[in-house]
Amino acid sequence: MRLTILINGSDPTVNRDYAVLWLDTEQHRWSRESHQGIDFPPWGELRDVDGVTMICAPGADAPLCTLRGLHVDRKQHVTAAEGSAAWSSAPTRSPTHGYWLQAVDRQPVHAEHGVFDS
Repeated sequence: MRLTILINGSDPTVNRDYAVLWLDTEQHRWSRESHQGIDFPPWGELRDVDGVTMICAPGADAPLCTLRGLHVDRKQHVTAAEGSAAWSSAPTRSPTHGYWLQAVDRQPVHAEHGVFDS
């Protein structure tokens, strides 16, 4: 299943930083579709611990961003459509809080270039 996640600040009219991520819930990886001000690498790994989804850089244990309330169970049911997010703001690396929103595509998705085929 493909989830498209928008992460942005608590007031997007003031702070226009955002990131749009594609989450592959089967392979537990993500890729960056677009961003401004939220500096994520092009792709990474997903971890889910007690209803908190962690967006991590490839091979890293520490999360770049946490999405509270986002959980996908074994039957591919998504627990929420929105929730709180926390990340470090570029360039100061200060903690920033905002929100995430998601759109679900339940159709099987095959990556055009197979970035996650490893």
